Amino acid sequence: MKFAYLTGEYPRATDTFIQREVAALRDLGLDVSTCSIRRTGREHLVGPEQVSEAARTFYILAEMGPIRVLLDHFGWIMRNPVGYFRGLALAFRTAPKGFRGSLYQLIYFVEAGVLAAHMKRNGITHLHNHIAKASCTVAMLASAISDIPFSFTLHGPDIFFEPKHWRLDEKIARAKFVACISNFCRSQAMVFSGAKDTEKLKIVHCGIDPRRYEKAVNTDGHQLLFVGRMAQVKGVPLLLNAVARLSKSHPKTHLTLIGDGPDRAALEEQAETLGIIDHVSFEGYQSQAAVSEALSASDIFVLPSFAEGVPVVLMEAMAAKRAVLTTRIAGIPELIEDGQSGVLVTPGDQNALTQSLATLLDDPALRDRLGAKARTKVQAEFNITTEAAKLAMLFKGTSS
Repeated sequence: MKFAYLTGEYPRATDTFIQREVAALRDLGLDVSTCSIRRTGREHLVGPEQVSEAARTFYILAEMGPIRVLLDHFGWIMRNPVGYFRGLALAFRTAPKGFRGSLYQLIYFVEAGVLAAHMKRNGITHLHNHIAKASCTVAMLASAISDIPFSFTLHGPDIFFEPKHWRLDEKIARAKFVACISNFCRSQAMVFSGAKDTEKLKIVHCGIDPRRYEKAVNTDGHQLLFVGRMAQVKGVPLLLNAVARLSKSHPKTHLTLIGDGPDRAALEEQAETLGIIDHVSFEGYQSQAAVSEALSASDIFVLPSFAEGVPVVLMEAMAAKRAVLTTRIAGIPELIEDGQSGVLVTPGDQNALTQSLATLLDDPALRDRLGAKARTKVQAEFNITTEAAKLAMLFKGTSS
């Protein structure tokens, strides 16, 4: 069997979990080719892993010259007219309402024809998608055109905000299986899938390699770390407010923020307005190795998000034996038990966030206890080798 992995943009610095999964599957002997709708911006090529993956990835939009599109689509009309027009009918049947929805769906169909031709030329026997929105629509249509089966990994939370728009029900019905990253995710999928499709919904966690996070560094007990997109949904404004409050009672507190995004300029301005620019460092996107180093040099990892799936960066922090403070939302309680392997607070609760940070800063023994149990948790349940093996078994089952 030869597999293709499809995402909207690969390899992004924010989606290293997909890169690790691909690498783990290859280590297990699977032949995995990566495909992406768009070419990744250079700002995402922050390490050798990203550079290597970018060089071997098939980029659909980059290949969509007029001649290529005509040849690929005409080839399918000649080779498999039933499948081609079945795919076209599916595209319009599942399009969002309105002219704009139909137009976008037609674009996805054009992309699907190019992807299907690429898979046929390269002997691909199964297609897998991550992030079940636009790229998964392309995967579904490419499967209909080519008769190559597909599956996808369902993350959330944004897909659950617009499940009808993205026709999650149709994607589940047509997929060979759906890898759900948590029980919470699986339960949400059940809301939008038929009872007969429940057995398709499998739990496969995103995972990490705990060995990457074994380095021990002596810290000063005042270092906070955030890794994620600079966007409102991540709750960074609340975190900056917390640092401003803590800077009075804990003057050595310093927050490092790794990542980038649409709100970075506004957040930097907020830090200046709050008078904490000396307590905060904005580091932008960093390589996997640099993130690992930052985790080792931190005392507390903070992720005050309002919406998440099960963030892989939390697993990384836990593997590094860091005390983790995050919010009680979605699948996170399946990863972190409050007071045992981390601290959970109510999302949006400024006082709870600030007070919990103060407690952790004041209690090194508590941080050490939480960190030790956190590493045990991810080693047992979120190891990328174990989770990739589960996925490999599901792939192999599609050939029977």
